[in-house]
Amino acid sequence: MRASATEQKYPNILRRILMRTYSIRAVLALAVVLAVPGSVAAQSMVRGTVVDAEGMPIEGATVAIEATESSRRAETETDSDGEFMQIGLASGAYNVTVSKDDLRQVLTANVTQGRPVVLSFQLTPVSGLTPDQIEAQIKASEDFQALAQDAVAAMSAGRDAEAIKMFNEILATAPDCSDCHYNLGVAYSNQQQYAEAETSFLKAIEIAPTGEAYTGLTKLYNAQERFDLAQQASAKAAELAATGGGSASAEAIYNQGVILWNAGSFAEAKDQFQQAVELDPSMAMAHYQLGMANLNLGQIPEARQAFEAYLKVEPDGPKAAEVKVFVQQLPQ
Repeated sequence: MRASATEQKYPNILRRILMRTYSIRAVLALAVVLAVPGSVAAQSMVRGTVVDAEGMPIEGATVAIEATESSRRAETETDSDGEFMQIGLASGAYNVTVSKDDLRQVLTANVTQGRPVVLSFQLTPVSGLTPDQIEAQIKASEDFQALAQDAVAAMSAGRDAEAIKMFNEILATAPDCSDCHYNLGVAYSNQQQYAEAETSFLKAIEIAPTGEAYTGLTKLYNAQERFDLAQQASAKAAELAATGGGSASAEAIYNQGVILWNAGSFAEAKDQFQQAVELDPSMAMAHYQLGMANLNLGQIPEARQAFEAYLKVEPDGPKAAEVKVFVQQLPQ
């Protein structure tokens, strides 16, 4: 086989690297992913879902977020999927009140910078309840939310087995909590309990189809090299983003790039990874995969640039040692 012009120019370095990279199949690093977009996860945020007694989403419910120790207040409404989100809140304790017609529910939220709060509301008639019954209902909701926040905190700290136990405890009393099923799927994925993870993601989708749940499935199927199913899940995530009036997230585009990479379509994969880093420059794995795609295409300067970008984002990341070798060996 005749060597390419690039191989002739860099015979020792490139052949050694390409022999390795041609045999590499990308597997997604299943990190903790909360049910929030990565681009806003570092901000203080409260988001959640509101459903009726039958578990159906409630559109147009008023969501009032009021600080308990100051006059700070924010207000928003649920969308057609019964979802709401409020970012940019100062740290502190808040009462979050959701109301629609004559229905109302209050949950507490402790907001801290960099940790999103995820709430689940179910509006049901409470007429006829005594004050003690109403108080008991509020206390049960507060306990539920506290356990959910503890479970999310455990995931963030890498204590996935602990998070799994807590999410299953929540679901024993609130089986229609779609966010709980989603996060349970993530925790199972982190533990490489793939069958349980798939069941959890599919249950989340059954209750409330979201791009995030389909993205979770995409990553799961890629990790198992079930690429046909990964392609289907990724397409569904993109479809939901489009019908919701938005555009595909950096993570969804990255996942599509991984699918193309696994299929050996390096040029097309490169385009997806390039789009992902443009949408989210902090996505280290997108920089890494962009570098690998460029390397496979013989585009050495571009590969080095992508690897250097990876090291800026994650100088001590899981791929750092490998990337440092590439940067040392690849010519300027």
